[in-house]
Amino acid sequence: MVIKSLIAIGAGLISFLSPCVLPIIPGYISYITGKKLDEIEKNRRVVLLKTIVFSLGFSVIFISLGIAASFIGNVLIFFGRELRIAAGLIIILFSLNLLGIINFNFLNQDKRFETGSYKDSYFFPFLIGAAFAFGWTPCIGPVLGSILALSATEATVINGVILLSMYSLGLAIPFVLSGYYMTVFLSSKKGFGKYYGRITKTGGVILLITGFLITTNQIQVISYYILTTFPFLTSFG
Repeated sequence: MVIKSLIAIGAGLISFLSPCVLPIIPGYISYITGKKLDEIEKNRRVVLLKTIVFSLGFSVIFISLGIAASFIGNVLIFFGRELRIAAGLIIILFSLNLLGIINFNFLNQDKRFETGSYKDSYFFPFLIGAAFAFGWTPCIGPVLGSILALSATEATVINGVILLSMYSLGLAIPFVLSGYYMTVFLSSKKGFGKYYGRITKTGGVILLITGFLITTNQIQVISYYILTTFPFLTSFG
């Protein structure tokens, strides 16, 4: 479970760094805080609280999806081997999409929801976070879909919740930090565009390997080997 959790955190980070999420982060932070970009660092406490609430909004949606995936997996427990192979193949297909070998057009778009302006309310960022989760799910679909497929193979719903919580954490931490340190974020983002392709392909390779390990039922063997080699990792799970 530790290895899968680390994969989920990494998947969240990759989602944050994707070309359809990272460029709109400043606009989203400005929108949910009601502050202009040059005002954000002068109001760090407000920005910190509202970006955390925003992150809770999309986390609730993602975790709910993880619960649904895990529940379906538990209903189909008698088909555990078939479910594991199917989940592995789904992850492989999504990884090939990230690598550009195949192309699912519906996973390369986004849907944006516009809402009324209630920027003085702390419930407003939560609603926008939930809308973010629904609106950008098609765009981050290959990565999110892989984690959902992984959660469907878990023996308990709790494990599925943990995986999607880790995924949400991997997406939330850089989001909150980018708001708190907006000047640093904006200066670093300018030169970051040239690395989009590398990051996406690196994520694709990791998911491809994960998919093969799940399909061949070797991920538990690899996890056991890593935990016996680096026993300090057991403290994380």
